[in-house]
Amino acid sequence: MEIHRAIFAAGCFWGVEANFQKVEGVISTRVGYIGGQFSNPTYRQVCSHKTGHAEALEVMFDPSKVSYNELLDVFWAIHDPTTLNRQGPDIGTQYRSAIFYLNPEQKEKAMSSKSKIEASKRFKNPIVTKIVPASEFWEAEEYHQQYNEKRNKRLMTHQ
Repeated sequence: MEIHRAIFAAGCFWGVEANFQKVEGVISTRVGYIGGQFSNPTYRQVCSHKTGHAEALEVMFDPSKVSYNELLDVFWAIHDPTTLNRQGPDIGTQYRSAIFYLNPEQKEKAMSSKSKIEASKRFKNPIVTKIVPASEFWEAEEYHQQYNEKRNKRLMTHQ
């Protein structure tokens, strides 16, 4: 089986991860940090607004079951790409909307997808999503991985 990789930032990585985990063809996900100025940042450092990292999701997927374009459709559907450095109550540069492409094909597909969304007038405000080359992806602390799934299990065992 061929496995491809994609990286998206669309606000708090917990909700982004939960949405992508539901997609058939997604093999695994990891939350982490990307786009900042130094190596191996911690959550506390990223939240300080001094590192430049975004909270992001790495998606490993089977392209025979889900295409990169379909993942882009999920990306646009799960957040508001018109709010700069904000998603819902979460404010800060770490919550920016961005697509981190890993090769020229992903860049082309991301640019085309963004153009289609803009042309559709689905959003009344301008889209602020950045499409940028992926830098090093730093895995977030273990307690952030599959956070919603872990939280729901804890809640179910305490009822």
